[in-house]
Amino acid sequence: MTFNEQCVEAVVGNMNVRLSTGKMAKQASGAVVVQSGDTMVLVTVVGAKDAKPGQDFFPLTVNYTEKTYASGRIPGSFFRREGRPTEDETLICRLIDRPIRPLFPEGYLCDTQIMATVISAEEDHDPAILSMIGASAALMISDIPFEGPIAGIKVGRVDGKLIANPSAEELKNSDMEIVVAAGKDAIFMVEGEADFVSEEDMLEAIFFAKDAVQGILAAQVELAAKAGFAKREVQPPAVDEELKAKVATVASERIAQAFKIKTKQERYATMAQIKADVLAELAEDYEGRDKEIKGFLGDLEYNCMRADVLETGIRIDGRDTTTIRPIAIEAGLLPRAHGSTLFTRGETQVLAAATLGTSHDEQRMDSLYGEYRKKFMLHYNFPPFSVGETSFRLGPGRREIGHGMLAERAISAILPDHEAFPYTIRIVAETLESNGSSSMATVCGGCLSLMDAGVPIKAPVAGIAMGLIKEGDKVAILTDILGDEDHLGDMDFKVAGSATGVTALQMDIKIGGVSKEIMQQALKQAKDGRLFILGKMAECLTAPREEMSDFAPRIVTIWIKPDRIRDVIGSGGKTIRSITEATGVMIDIDSDNSGKINIASNDKAACDAAIQMIRGFTDEVEEGKLYMGTVKKIMEFGAFVEVLPGTDGLVHISELDENRVKNVTDILNEGDKVLVKCIGVDKQGKIKLSRKAALGQSLEEKD
Repeated sequence: MTFNEQCVEAVVGNMNVRLSTGKMAKQASGAVVVQSGDTMVLVTVVGAKDAKPGQDFFPLTVNYTEKTYASGRIPGSFFRREGRPTEDETLICRLIDRPIRPLFPEGYLCDTQIMATVISAEEDHDPAILSMIGASAALMISDIPFEGPIAGIKVGRVDGKLIANPSAEELKNSDMEIVVAAGKDAIFMVEGEADFVSEEDMLEAIFFAKDAVQGILAAQVELAAKAGFAKREVQPPAVDEELKAKVATVASERIAQAFKIKTKQERYATMAQIKADVLAELAEDYEGRDKEIKGFLGDLEYNCMRADVLETGIRIDGRDTTTIRPIAIEAGLLPRAHGSTLFTRGETQVLAAATLGTSHDEQRMDSLYGEYRKKFMLHYNFPPFSVGETSFRLGPGRREIGHGMLAERAISAILPDHEAFPYTIRIVAETLESNGSSSMATVCGGCLSLMDAGVPIKAPVAGIAMGLIKEGDKVAILTDILGDEDHLGDMDFKVAGSATGVTALQMDIKIGGVSKEIMQQALKQAKDGRLFILGKMAECLTAPREEMSDFAPRIVTIWIKPDRIRDVIGSGGKTIRSITEATGVMIDIDSDNSGKINIASNDKAACDAAIQMIRGFTDEVEEGKLYMGTVKKIMEFGAFVEVLPGTDGLVHISELDENRVKNVTDILNEGDKVLVKCIGVDKQGKIKLSRKAALGQSLEEKD
């Protein structure tokens, strides 16, 4: 059997990318295998032939799956097969979805599903980037209408040099890691993190990415010409101009007045009443046309909000384009949490709580390339009450996971070195109210919760969401956007960082024609806004608290000789269990055989006792040192004294006292505590002790 396989290739930075179709999954609407190095991803797209009756939205589903056989592994789960999507897979689904979703034409409402399956993987060729390219290529060759192509690319920077699709080794030394999705003339999405990189350098990296994907965009066009199907014709929904004009006449002024209401809930209630009134007024003449009328009302909202901002510079809540909503901050309000902050900005409110744990609290992650452990976690929750709604789904969805990861990236850059602060850290952000960028409120509240917990962060960070409204040559860049400005605007650009640079950003652009100058101005306004918020945060906490919560564990680090670790563990773990049972502490022995031991407890006395016991098991008796020992055995010629756990030495009868001793029991009995001095260790390791040499001395003098 032969296949009519068609292939194209292009170089994208450090990767030579090969696109092929016609060999696998031929019954899909479009199927492309994307390969670079030993990484291969099969990306398929299927579009239903017809929309469901009454369908009024575009049902697009994107799935990304990593098969562990791709890297020669068996899943670590109990069932030994792939289960529900991991956090990384969910985040990559979002990377694929966000840039392509706006590129389907109005009127296309058929169920459409994109599936990216990693079938071979190596670390230096990121399957996420190949999946983004493959999704666009599969759509391009299918009969599904799609206004592409687009391509994804990762950008790093090592020693000041930008690198397109850096290797895993290069990323270790990079001060930024951003993913950009771009088309021939436009940038559609940016997502990533950085190590306090300036806005100017970040902008340069974004447009460097746009230039770097032009070759793979051309390759997709070539593949579509070789193997593509004719695109379906999509008729834009018919517009009843008479009904549209009637709705505008009845509702325009009312909607304009509603947009002058500054409070979200009151504005929404008024808008809902307007819609109900308009439907009632038009019911007799336009019976059964409620869906069309609601669509025209939505268009009026869209146009009214945008026109107000572009013509007057005044926004829904009365602010100008650069003003940030009022901010209120309260730290330390949860008595038992290790650190907590209530951060309120306008009608957005987040309660952030920080918890400090030990290595036993690290999150074990299973990836294509093996297991790893996370020492920092940020979990973002968005309960339905935060927007005055009800919902049966209370667990985190893709949006919550994505917003949480954005905040986690922003804050991870400021965490102290783990060697100096050996804690596992978890932040939980509870969104209590939402009207615009709760993820950026999470960055602010999460940072302050760490400071309240006494975590020695490198610098405070804050986040802010920017928006854009563009009609022709009229442009308005909005600082600290509301939910309506996000929904009805042209751009959602979230930027987080410190006073010196950016640590994370996320951008989704819904239109083309966003120039470098517009993005430059957006980044400048974002920096101004970030500095303002950092000033407000400093009014609450200027620096991390000097003392941690009484309820947080204290971790003490000690070092022993690596070859004595076995003595601390003991046979079958017997010794280390006896220490933890006796003291109640948690003991963590570093796996790299460095001799590092972390001891964690809320009780300082328990830590001290555990340290003393460990020292007892690992210290070696030194000549000339004093020891408080226990008499273990009496002999005619002397006494055996335990000076360290499991380590005995002999006090000869001649070394018991300055005067002659006739019987050992005249001076010592079994179980007595006695201060002795080591006077020698012979070649066989036998220890000679002297009570006589220790007379008149104390342990305080031993050093």
